[in-house]
Amino acid sequence: MDTYLITGAAGYIGSMLIKYLLETSNTSKIIALVHDRRGITFHSEHVRLYEADLCETGFAEQICSEIEHIDYIFHCASITSSSEMMHHPAEVISSIVNTTQNVLELARRYEIKSMVYLSSMEVYGNIDCSDGHRVTEQEAACGQVEILSTRSSYPLGKRMAENICYSYFKEYGIPVKIARLSQTFGRGILSSDHRVFAQFAQAIKNSTDIVLHTLGNSMGNYCSIDDTLKGILTILICGKNGEAYNVVNEENTMTIRQMAELAASKVAEGRIGVRYDIPADNCYGYAKDTGLRLSGRRLASLGWKPEKKLEDMYREILEDKN
Repeated sequence: MDTYLITGAAGYIGSMLIKYLLETSNTSKIIALVHDRRGITFHSEHVRLYEADLCETGFAEQICSEIEHIDYIFHCASITSSSEMMHHPAEVISSIVNTTQNVLELARRYEIKSMVYLSSMEVYGNIDCSDGHRVTEQEAACGQVEILSTRSSYPLGKRMAENICYSYFKEYGIPVKIARLSQTFGRGILSSDHRVFAQFAQAIKNSTDIVLHTLGNSMGNYCSIDDTLKGILTILICGKNGEAYNVVNEENTMTIRQMAELAASKVAEGRIGVRYDIPADNCYGYAKDTGLRLSGRRLASLGWKPEKKLEDMYREILEDKN
C-alpha cells in the first residue's frame, strides 16, 4: 500500500488532491497535514489527519515519531492571499522558504520514491509575449520581478523554494519535481476563495455586473482543477527529478478583461456586464500586469493532455453544490 503525505491538505489543491486519490485508488494511505485541524474532516479510513506547523524545525521529528513509512510527498502548503503578501510580506516569504526546506528534510528521512513541490507561474515575473511566444520552463530567469516590492514576497519566495528543491536533489539525491501551476479552478472551489475568477463566478451567481479594479490587461494562464490534478500526478510518476513543469491549458490563455467578457457574455449569457472601478493605489494587492503566456509542451511530452475550457470551469463552479 502506497503512502502519500500531503501538506496544505485544507487548501484547495491539497483537499482536491486527497479527494482525487480516494476516487482513483482504494489502496492508498494518505497523511493529510494541516496547520489547524478544527472543522476539517476527511470521511475515509484511508486518511489520517495531522496538525503541524511546517515552519517549525521540529515538525519532522513529530511526524517521524508517529508515521513509519512515506512513499510520496505533495508539498501544497503556501500562503496565496494577495492581501497577506501586501500586509505581511516577511511572514509570506519566510513561510514559503522554511516550510519547503523542512518538508525536504522530511523527505530525506523517509527515502521517498518521489515528491512534487507546487510552485507558481509567478516565478516567471514579467515577460513580454506580445508576439505570441510561449514561455518554457528554461526561461524562468528571464522575467523581471521587482525586488523592492512587498507583493514580490510571493514570487521571490517561490523562486527560492524552487532553488532549495533543486539543491536537495543535487546534493542529497531527493527525487523532487516542481509543478509551476497556472491559475487553477473548477469544481470544489472553497467559499473562502476571493481570487479574481471566484469574484467573477460570484457576480454571475448574483446576476450583478463584474467589476474590474484594474484595466484587465494582464495575461492570464488557466487550467481546470481536474486537469491540474492529473498533471501533478503525471509529474510525480513520470517527471524527471530536479525538473520543473508548467501545468497549463494553452487554450485557456487570455487577458483578465477577455476572461471577464467571456464570463459575462457566454457563461452568464449576457445577463450581466463588465464595468471598472480602479482605485488610485493597489489596495487589492494585485500583481503587476504581465504578458506571460505559458507553454505546456514539456508536461504534454509525458502524455498529459488538458481537456476542460474556461467555460467548463466556470460552469462547474456554478453547478457545484458543495
